[in-house]
Amino acid sequence: MNTIKDLTQQAPASPRTRVGGYAILARALDKGRAEIAGKGGDYHFDCPLDNYLFGFKGVSGADVKKLLEAGSSNEEIAAWLDANGKPITEAEKKAWSDSVEAARPYDDPEKKDWFVGVCAEAGIDPATHSLFDYLETDDRISYSK
Repeated sequence: MNTIKDLTQQAPASPRTRVGGYAILARALDKGRAEIAGKGGDYHFDCPLDNYLFGFKGVSGADVKKLLEAGSSNEEIAAWLDANGKPITEAEKKAWSDSVEAARPYDDPEKKDWFVGVCAEAGIDPATHSLFDYLETDDRISYSK
């Protein structure tokens, strides 16, 4: 059983932390457990970031939430992802996780303005940082106050 983090007091796992080879999964599960326990703070499960992963696998946040409510561990949920949704190889999983970890919204015309704005608030250069860099910086800022 994984510990429920109080996200009003500490940040969820880094999106870089991989469970079963999946980037984002540890963070999504921390947020889901905290939300179920009423300790989600400003974090939200089944958000656009979580849906990068859920969409890649072809599963829904509601399906994953049921597993969390049943007390499934991170490893059990990673195994469930492997067995459900869109079939993928280990190489595809690694390639996807590597690509999402390196994602730079600054390079996407539809996301650039948003990313420039949030990076300005976080005090980092959007032209040289990834989405995960921003999320980790924002987490540090939020809990250093």
